[in-house]
Amino acid sequence: MIDMISCEQIAPKTSPWSATDYKSKLKPIWCPGCGDFSVLMAVTKAMEALQLAPKDLAVVSGIGCSSRIPAYTSCYGFHGVHGRSLPVAAGLKAARPDLTVLCTGGDGDGFSIGGNHFMHACRRNLDITYVVMDNQVYGMTKGQASPTTAPDWDNPLTPGGTGISPFFPLVIALAAGANFLARGFSGDPEGTAHIIKQAIEYPGFSFVHVLSPCVTYRPEQKEWRNMVRPSPVEATTDSARAARRLMTDDGFNIGVLFRGDRQPFNLHHGASKAASSYDFGAQFEI
Repeated sequence: MIDMISCEQIAPKTSPWSATDYKSKLKPIWCPGCGDFSVLMAVTKAMEALQLAPKDLAVVSGIGCSSRIPAYTSCYGFHGVHGRSLPVAAGLKAARPDLTVLCTGGDGDGFSIGGNHFMHACRRNLDITYVVMDNQVYGMTKGQASPTTAPDWDNPLTPGGTGISPFFPLVIALAAGANFLARGFSGDPEGTAHIIKQAIEYPGFSFVHVLSPCVTYRPEQKEWRNMVRPSPVEATTDSARAARRLMTDDGFNIGVLFRGDRQPFNLHHGASKAASSYDFGAQFEI
C-alpha cells in the first residue's frame, strides 16, 4: 500500500494539521468492535499533536489485521511481508533519517515470525517507534493461539491450550535494549495517543505494547476495560528496577514504564573507514 506521489503533491498547509488529515479515503474492514479502530484513532491523534506533515512521516507494517494501518493513513506507507516490518523500517530510517518512521503490527507478526527482528531492532536502537496491537490470537487466520496466548486458553484449534509459556514482549524488549517502553489500551484512545506521541519524541527505539481486544475470537477480552489501570509508579530510568517491575506485572498497568539513556544508533558509524566500491572491487581483480 504505497502512495508516494500523493504525499509529495499535498498543497502547503495554511492551518494546523488535524487528525482527519492523516486518514486515507479507505474504510477500515476490521470486525465491528475491534480494538484496532481505536489504535488507528490514537495514531492519527498523536500525529496531530506532533503536527507532522504527512510527507515527513512513514508508516510500515507486516501482515495481519493490525498491519492494515498504513492503508488507512495518508502519509507514506509500506505494507510488507509477514514479520519483516522492522527490517523495512530500519532500512527506510537508514536511507531517510529525516523521516519519522512508525512501525505497526500485531503479536503474531511481531513476536513469532518477526520475533528475531524484534529483538535485534531493540538492540540496534534506531530512532523508530514500534506500536504492537496485542490481542493474544491470530485473528486474520481464524483464531489460532499466538506467542502471547496464555498456555491454558482452550479453543477448537488447541483443545486444552497450547501448554506453552507466553512471550513477554516488554521484558524481552527491555533485555534486548529498547530505549522507551510503554503499554497502552485501545479502549483509551486519548491516553494511547499521548503515549505514542511520547514514544515518537523519545530518541532511539521506542516500543509501545497496546492491549487491543479481538472481540471475534477472544470475546472474553471485553473485560480488559475493567482490568486495566494507570501504572501506580512513574516511569523509571533504571533498567534493573524496570525489569523487576515488568517481571511482577500482571499485564494491565498502563502508561510509560521505562525511559532509557542509550544514544540512538549512529547511522554514520564507521563510514570514514568504509571502502569505496572501487576499492572493494579492486580486491577481486584477476
